[in-house]
Amino acid sequence: MKMNLPNKLTIARIILTPFFLAAILWESLPHRFLIATAIYAAGAITDAVDGHLARKNGQVTNFGKLLDPIADKILTTSALLAFMSMGLCNIWIVMIVLAREFAVASVRMIAAADGVVIPANMWGKAKTVSQMTFTIIIMLLCETDYILRTSFSKEIFSAANTWFTLPHISNLLLWITAALTVVSGAIYLKDSKNVIDYSK
Repeated sequence: MKMNLPNKLTIARIILTPFFLAAILWESLPHRFLIATAIYAAGAITDAVDGHLARKNGQVTNFGKLLDPIADKILTTSALLAFMSMGLCNIWIVMIVLAREFAVASVRMIAAADGVVIPANMWGKAKTVSQMTFTIIIMLLCETDYILRTSFSKEIFSAANTWFTLPHISNLLLWITAALTVVSGAIYLKDSKNVIDYSK
């Protein structure tokens, strides 16, 4: 069966993820954060474009409804794990996000067994958009941090770093995403009761 363009873009987002992860974790790569930002932004763009094209051209498929949120989770979770390894993301944020994703994925599998496909809701999309946006902001801040470290003396950088505390800013932004994650997950589970019989 021939795959449509929206689904190809969704798969492209999954393929981009290991390249993004390799770039951001490659410490000897010059301007690695800028390169990682470009790759991540390309993945984020496919997320915006695939759904728009699917709705516009009448190419919405069950395959796309299921794979699109999975592709989002693969890309966004890889960024959280990278940030955690760099000291830019509290482990509790990762736990909250992963717990929500596993819970929602479980509901989707139960629904699929009943022949029901539950697409992402508005709150889920808001969570994904905020997470992608904040991830890009954090990586750009990391690039700025890199430029400051390599362009100025340690004394000047230390003075600037009293107000520019990258881990604090990063964690603040990601806690906002974690809060949206909890809200979107709770609403998703609540709405699922309308289409799934949990007594079976």
